[in-house]
Amino acid sequence: MAHGHGPDHDRTRDFHDQATAEAARHLPDAPCHLIGHSFGATLALRIALDQPARIASLTLFEPVLFCASNGPGRAAHDGHSAGLPRALAGGDTAAAARIFLDLWGTQSFDDLPERHRTYITDRIWIPEVTEPALVYDRAHILARLPRLMTPTLLLQGANSPPVVSEINTRLADDLPNAQCHTIPNAGHMAPITHTRQSGAAITAFLDRL
Repeated sequence: MAHGHGPDHDRTRDFHDQATAEAARHLPDAPCHLIGHSFGATLALRIALDQPARIASLTLFEPVLFCASNGPGRAAHDGHSAGLPRALAGGDTAAAARIFLDLWGTQSFDDLPERHRTYITDRIWIPEVTEPALVYDRAHILARLPRLMTPTLLLQGANSPPVVSEINTRLADDLPNAQCHTIPNAGHMAPITHTRQSGAAITAFLDRL
């Protein structure tokens, strides 16, 4: 499912619950190789935990499961992001987008084309509504990790925020059949900026299964 093509948020439901259910609708009948990036990687992980028989392998590129980290990288991330809810509360979606992209993007907000700026500001409320699942583990993901035997590849960019490495290290420790791979000179958006290297890492992982 392409980014931005999902249904509108049902505000009577938890956002992560709704997104997980919507993504799971697109699984094929036969076991598949499931790949997710960032927030999508947390959905892929949750789907694998909920329906392991339907997942042949799992590739997670920088899952933003912040509850998996309590190190200095997490503290730095939280400090950087602290202004985002204040900007949203004040109605300054452009300021909120700048804060978010300074950490996770490949370009500054002001350098983006207008249509991209509008796309982001229209959706900048999403990080805040994902906190129950990603920060407070409402979906009880962490406790279920040791039971997931699915072969899992944990990818990250070498230049990504330190919290990413902390999260992947925790997941690698808790998942029984996981391995890590770092893409040199890449950041959080490596599937876009380093497509060939990302694809090669995934292909090598699948070839070994």
